[in-house]
Amino acid sequence: MESSSIHGDDEIEEVRVFTLGEARSLVPRLRKLLARVTKEREALLDMRVEIDLAREKASEGGGGSPLGPTYLAHLIAFSEAVQEVEYLGVHVKDLRTGLVDFPYDRDGRIVYLCWKPDEDEIAWWHETDSGFAGRQPLTDEFE
Repeated sequence: MESSSIHGDDEIEEVRVFTLGEARSLVPRLRKLLARVTKEREALLDMRVEIDLAREKASEGGGGSPLGPTYLAHLIAFSEAVQEVEYLGVHVKDLRTGLVDFPYDRDGRIVYLCWKPDEDEIAWWHETDSGFAGRQPLTDEFE
């Protein structure tokens, strides 16, 4: 495992840099984690109307919901699953689709290997500033 520094506005962030093999080895684990993210996200969205009503009532001095503890449990489980993905050094780009990026050193510059759970394997990459729309198929030089 390598790391690289990305310079932002007055801060330096250490970023894990993956080989293609390392990234591909994480796919089974990411499938499970991202399935949890999706499940918890959907549960939170299902409760959104009632939670929003409780939030409105709270601003008027009332509030609360019988769903409160359940909502909180789903919110914690969702946050933990997202944090587990990010702890691996993988960048979560879209919580709805499970799109993730893996920083990769291509000829001395960082690009992203790109994958989402409905794809069999990591087969795409893109520049850091082009996003999903700029995806290109991996070539033999990435092996």
